[in-house]
Amino acid sequence: MQNLSLYKYIMDSLSAQIAILDESGLIIETNSSWQEFGKANGLQPPGDSVGQNYLEVCDRSGDESGELVAIGIRRVLAGELQAFNMQYPCHSPTEERWFVVRMVRLKAAGTPRVIVSHENITPVVKAQENLKKKERELSQQKKMLEDSNIALRVLLEHRQRERVRMEDNILANVRKLVKPYLEELRFQKLDERNRNLVEIIESRLEELTSPFLNRLTSLHKLLTPREIDVAVLVREGRTSKEIAELLTVSVSGVDFHRKKIRKKLGLANEKSNLRSYLLGLQ
Repeated sequence: MQNLSLYKYIMDSLSAQIAILDESGLIIETNSSWQEFGKANGLQPPGDSVGQNYLEVCDRSGDESGELVAIGIRRVLAGELQAFNMQYPCHSPTEERWFVVRMVRLKAAGTPRVIVSHENITPVVKAQENLKKKERELSQQKKMLEDSNIALRVLLEHRQRERVRMEDNILANVRKLVKPYLEELRFQKLDERNRNLVEIIESRLEELTSPFLNRLTSLHKLLTPREIDVAVLVREGRTSKEIAELLTVSVSGVDFHRKKIRKKLGLANEKSNLRSYLLGLQ
């Protein structure tokens, strides 16, 4: 009698709604959680559900969850499974709810018995849904950041190309439109003041045209000043003949410098284009 009271006390202390079924699926006992849930959700009397056939209730439910529960109970009763678990929704008019149902074969001598328990796992499911929502939001934010980074990188690359193009235009225009006149002035008989002015102009022009020269010399410190002059003119698209005229050297001398530049830049392959390589310098 004492053992029976303890058993009943333990059953009623559990938060899960528990029912014990006989071999035909008939409910022979329930705990207080089962009874309270039935009362709160308008289940048909009796309040303890004892005497009702739970398998028939599942079969008549008309939904997939009920059918799966019935299959699980029958397989446990037949001894095909020792236990069966399944999660299912059980929403009320006022809230969304999820439960997990467990069916376990009762380990006792005699006729088969099954313990059916329903546990409310709504807080766990909602926490999982919130976590998935946060993960989706983080994934979207990551995608937005990646897209922004790509757009920023494209913009920076575009601005860099524009900067290099502008520098090259300045360099080409200075050499084409200004330098020849300065060279001509050098051969004129100028007084000291005018010679100083010419030197100042040349110095200022060097400051304006230095960006590409700085990139070239910083990457390839082995280039001589004359090789740098040749490299700059090659990058502008000048032919060897044009370079020879601008630098007042022979065409063979220009070709010699071009070969030296290619060797120092590691362009041993004859098919490698020197101007394309120089244009690619950043």
